[in-house]
Amino acid sequence: MTHHSQAEPVFVADCRARLAFDLLANTWNAVVLWTLRHGPRRPVELRERIGGIRPKVLTETLRRLEYNGLVSRTSYAEAPPRVEYALTPLGRTLLGPIEAFGEWAAEHGDEVLDAQDRAEAAAR
Repeated sequence: MTHHSQAEPVFVADCRARLAFDLLANTWNAVVLWTLRHGPRRPVELRERIGGIRPKVLTETLRRLEYNGLVSRTSYAEAPPRVEYALTPLGRTLLGPIEAFGEWAAEHGDEVLDAQDRAEAAAR
């Protein structure tokens, strides 16, 4: 039996880092979390602030984030009924990494686009 240190998982695909990568791999997860950073929002407010997200996709994203403990859902017994979503303390911990990705994109996005242009030109 081979000994593996905790720093070297046997399969990277099985490690906890994959969980984090999976959460951020879905574009809408990060966008919705970032949009909730200033406080609770109703679904209609989220759609207005995000733009370009279909109601069904927003609902699926909110359910996925709630399932993962990153967002909480609160129902208010009003007429008509009102629902708000908010970041949980766990969800707030992802704001730093999301912001870091955004800063990276702002700083290096042009380089990535240039590389794509070069690759497409070479493929012609």
